[in-house]
Amino acid sequence: MQPIFITGIGTDVGKTVVSAIIAEALEADYWKPVQAGYDDGTDSEWVNQMLSNQISTVYPETYKFKMPASPHIAASEENIKIDLNKIYTQYKQFLRAERPLVIEGAGGLMVPLNENEFVSGLIKKLNAKVILVSRNYLGSINHSLLTAEVCKKHQLDVIGWIFNDNYMHYEDQIVSWTGYPKIGSVDYMLEPDKAFIRSNAEKMRQRLKEFV
Repeated sequence: MQPIFITGIGTDVGKTVVSAIIAEALEADYWKPVQAGYDDGTDSEWVNQMLSNQISTVYPETYKFKMPASPHIAASEENIKIDLNKIYTQYKQFLRAERPLVIEGAGGLMVPLNENEFVSGLIKKLNAKVILVSRNYLGSINHSLLTAEVCKKHQLDVIGWIFNDNYMHYEDQIVSWTGYPKIGSVDYMLEPDKAFIRSNAEKMRQRLKEFV
């Protein structure tokens, strides 16, 4: 079964919330291979707290860096170079035939992981399907269309969009311009909790199963 890679149009667009919703909806496992910055806890810890089902497994990061920065910079601060082969080796240990694996990326598609490789390259290496997260804010149309262009350039297998927040209602235009379908929308919540994740998972479950 192909893994599902969650990436976004930038940083702080709701990838972790969406990852938790998808893992809950599909009773999928969750893995964030690269975590940069964890003073307030890791994304893996947060997702683990938000899941209600008793089936999903949250796997440990391959790389975890203290500095909240681009992964290649955070890694350099600790005299480490991120190795995609190491990530792939751990990925093979986690992949199961009986249920999906949700993989959360760091930032967007062109975030550098080392001097020569980007998140887009990791997606290709893992042969993952992609769900794009777009948060509705001023400028997000441009960021969404640029993200879609990168996906097409690198021939990524995109499942579709999940939109987060409700600044203005232009989701259908992004869908039309990119050709990638809309999977669902997540309403804004300042501090999403377990009930919020579970409720959105229930709303999105059937639609997700049409694609996965």
